[in-house]
Amino acid sequence: MNKLVLYGAGGHAKVLADIAEACNYDELVFCEDQPTKSSLLDYPVTATINNTDNCILAIGNNKVRKILSDKLKNKFITLVHPKAQISNRALIKEGTVVMAGVTVNVDANIGKHCIINTNASIDHDCVIEDFVHLSPNTALAGNVKIGEGTHVGIGACVIQGINVGKWVTIGAGAVIIKDIPDGCTVVGNPGRIIKK
Repeated sequence: MNKLVLYGAGGHAKVLADIAEACNYDELVFCEDQPTKSSLLDYPVTATINNTDNCILAIGNNKVRKILSDKLKNKFITLVHPKAQISNRALIKEGTVVMAGVTVNVDANIGKHCIINTNASIDHDCVIEDFVHLSPNTALAGNVKIGEGTHVGIGACVIQGINVGKWVTIGAGAVIIKDIPDGCTVVGNPGRIIKK
């Protein structure tokens, strides 16, 4: 038996269950603080399991993942879809999930508990800090830095050498050509700050 505990039982958890099955996990358990259903995808949903091995945070919200990673005493795995293209010289830390179609190139460094979503592209020498979510079809050119907790919207592009601060929200389809300070919301082409 190859068991995985998924903390969460929503839409994101279903995607991670599919990835886990593709990675040959054959026993999945979903858990929540207050379960509202008894099963998901024919697997059980139980109350929170603490102090266990082989766990992943199946929560889409970056802030909630950060809170739970500090609270839970579980051993988190890294979950990478077999149809992702990952350089042998890239680093992906614990708790991070990498979905189908993702490309991660040489010397990219991806932090803890990140979501690298479907068909995202991370080029050489990028640094992705903890709790980041790169939405589907995000494209990062080389030497981009994305700060902790930032959410990059679907189809957004970041040109080479850009530094994006912590806890930034980048809107869908935005084109980022200038550095972005912490805590901003950025939209458009070219990207402009609409909230600080």
